[in-house]
Order: sequence, then structure tokens, then C-alpha cells
Amino acid sequence: MSVRDFIQRNYRHFNAGALSDCIESIRTFLENDGRLMITLAGAMSTAEIGKTLAPAIRSQKVHAICCTGANLEEDLFNLIARSDYERIPNWRDFSASDDLNLHERGLNRVTDVAIPEQEAIRYVEKQMLELWKDAEAAGDRRFPHEYIYDLLLHGDLDLDGDPNESWLMAAADANLPIFTPGWEDSTLGNILVARVIDLTLSSQDIVLSGLHAMQDLADWYREDDSPTGLLQVGGGISGDFPICVVPMLRQDVGIDVNLWSWFAQISESRPSYGGYSGAPPNEKISWGKLSLETPTFVIESDASIVLPLILEAIMEN
Repeated sequence: MSVRDFIQRNYRHFNAGALSDCIESIRTFLENDGRLMITLAGAMSTAEIGKTLAPAIRSQKVHAICCTGANLEEDLFNLIARSDYERIPNWRDFSASDDLNLHERGLNRVTDVAIPEQEAIRYVEKQMLELWKDAEAAGDRRFPHEYIYDLLLHGDLDLDGDPNESWLMAAADANLPIFTPGWEDSTLGNILVARVIDLTLSSQDIVLSGLHAMQDLADWYREDDSPTGLLQVGGGISGDFPICVVPMLRQDVGIDVNLWSWFAQISESRPSYGGYSGAPPNEKISWGKLSLETPTFVIESDASIVLPLILEAIMEN
């Protein structure tokens, strides 16, 4: 039995029913030549979403990604140092002293797994620093993902993980558009600033900012008349940033672009908290992002459980 058949048979009501409806709708949207952007918040890369996202990219079911700087780099860290990661199955019982012990051992915990400082982060820093120096010498400026694409496609990397399970590798092979607002809130962003402070580099300007990313996103949104949909995984800046391109173009620039043609969000946040992460689709209508006719879905669940099911189901025949 396929994943899609299993979901259709058993996921009938409540959030399970919303997931089933979402899958059928997104399949129809893609079959009708829709373009799909997926946003990645939280720690989806460290949750190894590449196992299903990479084949979805290679199957041309995903046409762009908007993600946090952490998700951008943590797929790379995982690819570089997978066997040095440490699983922490008893993380709910961890004390402050246990976390201090991890720190002293050079391990950075993300809930139930720890990322190795030397084998992952410092290894990538050394490789990235050479690209940054070359860019500075040449007067070059690029987006964060373009430096990583360069590393993956042309660098001399010692890979430890499976490239077939890296969504970044799949994206690099496809030259997939990636938008990374707030990249400074990432380990590599912090490292770039550190290298400017210690005078290894002269300026942060070698990396294009979120403002440049918004303009690049506007160009991408307008370059194709196909209906464009957004699958928002989590919330925060990776979700709010891309959806704002439509009211920006329509209200601030005065260009009559189409509203988003399809929308779904996977989130555990509640609307009553007042945050963007829990804001329901109807609220987005008031901001000129969605229309009354836009198919919308809300799945209030754990994205690390739900997103792999969606990705697998849209790839099945």
C-alpha cells in the first residue's frame, strides 16, 4: 500500500483529515503546472528532512525554498559529519550539567541530537572562509546559498553523509532558487561577522542581505505566469518573508501580480498568541496575500512527522 493510499484510508478526520485533504489538493495543483515553494523553519534539516525533500526536488515537485540560515547550513553540516553526530534518546531527562558536558565535548544539542563543533562547523568554516576571501579579492557578492552551492559542486569536500539524502545537494544540482532571510541568525553568519571583527575579512558585504533576497524573490515570482503555491513549514521569518512578496509588488510597487494560488501551513502554534506562526490563512487575506478562492489548509501538528508524508505522497503515481 502506498503512503497516499494509507493516508486516504486511515486519515479521515481532524488534523489527519486536513493532511489527507492537503495532499490531494497539492497533487492537483502540481498536476496543473503549479509552482511550489516550501519554507523551512525550526530544525528541519537536522531532523533529516533531506531524506524526502531531496527526492522531491529531483522529481521537480519543489521549485523554490525559503529557509532560515540554520536550515541552510545544518543540511551541509549533516552531509559533512553525519557519523560524528550524537543521538540523545533520553533528552527529556537531561540536566543543565548534562548540557554543559556536551558543550565541553564540543557538541551542540538540538533536542535529541548533537552537532559536532569541530567535525561539522569548524570544517565548513575553513572551506567557506577561502570562498569568502576569494570573493572579497574579486569584489564579488553572492547569496548565502550560492557560496554553499559552490562548495558542494566545486569544492574538495570530504562527505560523510549520503548525498542522495541531502536536500542542499539536490538543490545545488538543480540550481534551485533559495531565499534565506535573516541569514545573520545562523552559525555561518556569526562566523562571517567574527572574521570581520578579527580583520580576517574587511567587510560583510560579500554576502547579499535579506533586502537583496526580497528583490530576487520578486524577480522569481514574476518570471513565470504559472500559479504559485506556498507550503509553510513552521512559521517565523522563513514563512512570513516569502508570502509578503505579493503585497509588496501589488501595493508598494503597483504591479498587478497574481495572489498566491495555493497555501498550506504546518504549525503547532495557536492564533491566540498573536504571532505569525499561528496566524490562520484568512488573516492573510486581509493583508492582500491570499484570495477568497485560494485553496488553504492548516495542519496543526509536528512538521517532522507531517512533511515527510506530504513529500512522499506527492511523488507517488
